[in-house]
Amino acid sequence: MKLLPPESISKEDSTTETVTTETGAPPTGRLPVLPVRDVVLFPYMVLPVAVGRVKSLAALEASSRLHDRRILVLTQKSPKVEDPGAGDLQAVGTIGQVAQVFKLPDGSVKTFIQGIERVRAGEISTSGDNGYFEAGLEALGVQPVEDLSQAEALTRLIRQAFGQYLQLAPNAPQEMAGVALKIDDPDRLTDIVAANVALKLEEKQKLLEMADVQVRLELIYSYLLREIDILNLEKKIQSRVRTQIEKSQREYLLQEQMKAIQKELKHRDDHGKELDELKTKIKKAGMTKEAEEAAAKEIGRLEKMMPYSPEATVARTYLDWLVTLPWSQATADNLDLGNAAKVLHEDHFGLDKAKERILEYLAVCMLKGKLRGPVLCFVGPPGVGKTSLARSVARALGRKFVRVSLGGVADESEIRGHRRTYIGALPGKVLQELRKASAKNPVFLLDEIDKMGTDWRGDPAAALLEVLDPEQNKNFVDHYIDVGFDLSGVFFIATANTMHAIPATLRDRLEVIRFSDYTLEEKNQIARRYLIPKQTEENGLKDYLEVEFSNEALTYLIERYTHEAGVRNLEREIASILRKMAKEIALKGKVTKAAESQEDSKTIREIKTPQDIEKYLRAPKFLKTEASANGVGVATGLAWTEYGGDILTIEVAHIPGRGNLILTGKLGPTMQESAQAAFTYVRSISDRLALNLTELKTHDLHLHVPEGAIPKDGPSAGVAMAVCLASFLTKRPVRASLAMTGEITLLGRVLPVGGIREKLIAARRHGIKTVLIPRENAKDLEDIPEEVKRDLEVCLVDGASEVLEASLA
Repeated sequence: MKLLPPESISKEDSTTETVTTETGAPPTGRLPVLPVRDVVLFPYMVLPVAVGRVKSLAALEASSRLHDRRILVLTQKSPKVEDPGAGDLQAVGTIGQVAQVFKLPDGSVKTFIQGIERVRAGEISTSGDNGYFEAGLEALGVQPVEDLSQAEALTRLIRQAFGQYLQLAPNAPQEMAGVALKIDDPDRLTDIVAANVALKLEEKQKLLEMADVQVRLELIYSYLLREIDILNLEKKIQSRVRTQIEKSQREYLLQEQMKAIQKELKHRDDHGKELDELKTKIKKAGMTKEAEEAAAKEIGRLEKMMPYSPEATVARTYLDWLVTLPWSQATADNLDLGNAAKVLHEDHFGLDKAKERILEYLAVCMLKGKLRGPVLCFVGPPGVGKTSLARSVARALGRKFVRVSLGGVADESEIRGHRRTYIGALPGKVLQELRKASAKNPVFLLDEIDKMGTDWRGDPAAALLEVLDPEQNKNFVDHYIDVGFDLSGVFFIATANTMHAIPATLRDRLEVIRFSDYTLEEKNQIARRYLIPKQTEENGLKDYLEVEFSNEALTYLIERYTHEAGVRNLEREIASILRKMAKEIALKGKVTKAAESQEDSKTIREIKTPQDIEKYLRAPKFLKTEASANGVGVATGLAWTEYGGDILTIEVAHIPGRGNLILTGKLGPTMQESAQAAFTYVRSISDRLALNLTELKTHDLHLHVPEGAIPKDGPSAGVAMAVCLASFLTKRPVRASLAMTGEITLLGRVLPVGGIREKLIAARRHGIKTVLIPRENAKDLEDIPEEVKRDLEVCLVDGASEVLEASLA
């Protein structure tokens, strides 16, 4: 409600006549109470009040029966209370005189009340049929000014500040500045200023209740200064915002005028030329209908923007991505199987199973006339040629090759892209690499797919489900592009070291081709055919030397300087030898190429013996790892790791105890359970083995697998642990040069295990002559290289009794 000075009251007709205000008489008797909310009535001011509550109407009617039509106006403590009680009203209010009353059509009343005097409400009671409040009146006890000089100074400051406030405040009654100049009474001046300044309700009530005039002057002055500061700050903010708006409007107007002028002169600005170029690119891009509509919509938005605004930059970047994606660009496929086989054999030695599967896939594609089918996943140890084989597939097909490393990727946006609402948003890796390839049908390698992570940013493996599903990727939607893109022509190949880290739903979309360890002969051939020529050229020796390794020297290099399933470290060692040769040539100053010299041929450098290898690489890094000699309580098992096959030496000893089995060697839970099963089986056939059960009850058996820093797990060492325990308890040694693998049950059955190829290659590498494997693994012998079969005697067993009979001397 707006406070009005007395002279501003409307002179319209009302339902009651205007009563003359009389002031100065001390408050006596009781008066009807009018509760008001959100406002405070000060003396000498007129307050318009809308009255609608029954009690308030009754109080107004009661005041009209008084000869001076007075009423006590009390502010509610909480404006939210709809039906206030006596306790909900402030203790100090203002005696007012009802000046005018207007009856409104809805039954409510609007009245104008002129403030007369501040008083303290005494006892409040209800009266009348409608229960309006009546209150006794107590004098507030105003304390007059003691220091007249200070009061005069404050009065002048308040008048000056009040005038400044009225000039700054919007819609403020400017005439009040003149009224304030004519008032000499400090208490009355405070009332006039407080009624016309936008203070908080609590602050106005505090001023109303304050009896000390000097303190009132200081408080109202502090309030005035605060409000002036706020109004000045508002004015600065409004001015700054208005300036920015006017500048933008001015620039927009000038741009529109410039466009009109250029159109008239048939010239276009750089922005217009850029838009025309984008429109031309959109037509030539061969987009889908959905993408064209999205591009046209974005062009329309871009035309309405300021050329150098942030929004225009975002729109321009989005359009650049749209027009540069290979919507219709594709390379022609070379489906010549003979050429594909030739390329694969040229680039890789061995890997017959993987090559055969790829050729089968290409044959089906040739018959169907299009390349579409399952996603291949190459699984195998590091360095066996997974990535390079994928590159060879691209060369055989005549397609572009792109590679994305997924190792450590934990953000779904790396696959699907970021939404354009983010600053610096980009499409995902899939569309980024397709853009680089400039073809929609490359061979796309997803390297290290088993190394992806998951965190609060999403699951990239889940995002790959749509990418790799042939039924869904015809309309792959990247979050940034936000329109469908056809990935059905992409030849996806994934690589991994193990399958257990790949989620089952993603694994279901992959056709797995396993890569096994290379044998010694295969490494020898790979080194001669690929690694030595490649490193000779990379180290600058092609025009100076022809390096030849003897079989003895190359075998020594492989066995004593590398220990791996692949050939990555072997290539490093060969490169190290050739770098030292390059250094020798450089130091001697013999840098004349053979072709430029008068020699007919290049110098031949032969490396024949192990001593020649040690000359360049110094002492061997690995000892020749023959299997530990089997004996009483010592047996040899076979293991599979991510890096190929290996052997396990298992040892047993006994100490005084209670017949428990102690397991050490950093064994995993599955391996520990397998050891317990082997121990239980051996004890269950104690009669057959003629064991002394009394001794078992008084001693603990300690089973240990050496290399305790390396974690070990899995059930395949079960038969080896059973043989080791039986050998120790019967004091019968395990036969020499014998290794075994297989899971054992409590009933003595030998169950099949995995990694047979890798395990047999490892057994041969360690000098094993005889290997026992489960009979159900006979099917895996088809994949064993002939040189391994030739050097190993492989025995198939059904039960643990056969194993014990073949193992114990």
